[in-house]
Amino acid sequence: MTTSVAFIGLGVMGYPMAGHLQRAGYDVCVYNRTFAKAEKWQKEFSGRVAETPAAAAKGAEVVFVCVGNDSDVRSVVYGDSGALAGMSAGTILVDHTTASADLARELAEAAAKHSVAFLDAPVSGGQAGADNGQLTVMLGGEASDLLQISAMLETYSRHVGLQGPVGSGQLAKMVNQICIAGVVQGLAEGLQFAKNAGLDQEKLVAAISKGSAGSWQMENRSKTMWEGEFDFGFAVDWMRKDLQIALKEANKNGSRLPVTALIDQFYADVQVNGGSRYDTSSLITRFQTK
Repeated sequence: MTTSVAFIGLGVMGYPMAGHLQRAGYDVCVYNRTFAKAEKWQKEFSGRVAETPAAAAKGAEVVFVCVGNDSDVRSVVYGDSGALAGMSAGTILVDHTTASADLARELAEAAAKHSVAFLDAPVSGGQAGADNGQLTVMLGGEASDLLQISAMLETYSRHVGLQGPVGSGQLAKMVNQICIAGVVQGLAEGLQFAKNAGLDQEKLVAAISKGSAGSWQMENRSKTMWEGEFDFGFAVDWMRKDLQIALKEANKNGSRLPVTALIDQFYADVQVNGGSRYDTSSLITRFQTK
């Protein structure tokens, strides 16, 4: 079993994910751009900390990255202090960041020059999923590489699925975000209609959630949407980043995403109205803005 790993990026997702690895018995060394966050993680989980991605990756058999966007990934992977500079031949680089498929292919080529394997592995499940070890991991790459790290992924996941060659994990995550956006907008419109019609939210959801209108969003977010609570981890800013990635990819592969493009602009409305850090269920606030 691989025991020495590095985890680069301790945001709302990476922080608990690295913690699950450490608690499962892996020897984890973490890096975070805000070093105080790494020190806090060390106090909580008793792992190791490093001052650069290269230092964290030195001696690690697997290096996990979970940061914000394409440019963030490049900043921690490339260069003299980047993760690849510290990785040895035969090791594996795993990118959990939700990023572009083009970046995944670029990283695979760069890793190959160092004789390092690469898997793109974006996750779904939000902060709660990361905290509870219930994430879904969508991967692109070689099955043999996934086999080597599957036990690690299972420490913070409930489902791990190889979608195809490098880039396929990111493409699958785009589909995930496209579907979520449509469901949340439909739920927001339905709940606003219900309010205006004078319906009881609990009775309504108890009835329709058991039929074909039911969804994870309805089960987990309808009550908080009704009550105007939007502090559940995955921010509007990040959702817009993800939808922009999907829309750009759609332009390249000839897909038509009219609803996704519209909902992306609805999220822009939420940002303008001060909801950049609200979670994605905050689409309903558009109906409440005067």
